[in-house]
Amino acid sequence: MIANLDPDLDLVLTREINAPREILYECWTQERHIPNFFVPKPHKVTACKIDLRVGGAFNTTFDVGGTEMANNGVWLEVVANEKLVFTDGYSEGWKPAPEPFMTAIILLEDLGAGRTKYTAIARHRSKETAESHKAMGFYDGWGTVVDQLEAYARGLK
Repeated sequence: MIANLDPDLDLVLTREINAPREILYECWTQERHIPNFFVPKPHKVTACKIDLRVGGAFNTTFDVGGTEMANNGVWLEVVANEKLVFTDGYSEGWKPAPEPFMTAIILLEDLGAGRTKYTAIARHRSKETAESHKAMGFYDGWGTVVDQLEAYARGLK
C-alpha cells in the first residue's frame, strides 16, 4: 500500500486480478490498449496520447453519451511494472491546469501464478472534490474499469 493515505482526500480501490502485472502495465502505458478498458462501457475513448516519461503527456478524450470530454495530464512517476502516477493538475510542458481534479496512483503487486494485486488511488485537493468524485460513482466506475482491464488483459496472455 502507499503511505500517507488521507481518508478525506483519497479514494482507494484494491482488487486481485487474474493477469500478470507486466501485461496490466502494458495496457496502461500503450495507446493502443487504453480504448479497450479505460472508461466504463458504453462510454468510449476516442483519442489517446501517451508519452511515457515524467512530465510526458497522458491525454485521453472520451465520448460520454455523445458528449466529447478531453482529459489532459502528465505522468508524475513511472516505475515499470509496479507504479504509475499521473495527474490532470498539469498538462504537457508543466502547464498548470485551470481546474485540476485529481492525481491517480496505480500500484501493481505481483502475487505469483499470473495474479496481480491492483490498487488504484484517486487523490484529491479537497474533501469536497473527493466527495464529489465518490458521488459521481468512483467505486462503481473504477471497479468496472478494473473488470474491463482484467478481461482485456486475459485476452492478451
